[in-house]
Amino acid sequence: MKWFKIDDVQPDDTFIKKVKADGKSICVVGYEGNIYALSARCPHAGEDLSRGWCKEGKLVCPVHRFSYSLENGRGSSGQNDYVRTYPIKIAKGEVFVGVSSFWQKIKSLFSRSESFFEE
Repeated sequence: MKWFKIDDVQPDDTFIKKVKADGKSICVVGYEGNIYALSARCPHAGEDLSRGWCKEGKLVCPVHRFSYSLENGRGSSGQNDYVRTYPIKIAKGEVFVGVSSFWQKIKSLFSRSESFFEE
């Protein structure tokens, strides 16, 4: 996994910011003392989620008001969709977002499935 520094962000600020990391558009959100990172593109309408707002632990799309959990990216009840989430790490007061390559994601899927077969 590669880690990318997010500039102009303080760990305890409230904010919504769109950043590019490893060619991906990522929406970084400071909400109620935590920092989250989700895909910046709404799967429903393709809108930029960084133009939205937070309500009740969810990021709300500015176009059709679809909302996504900051914790896990799941769409609200009845939406049947989700947005990708990314890990955040804070080191020495700086904020970083982690992005895995395609092959790293595939490898992690297989390493998790092997544990199902072990006793």
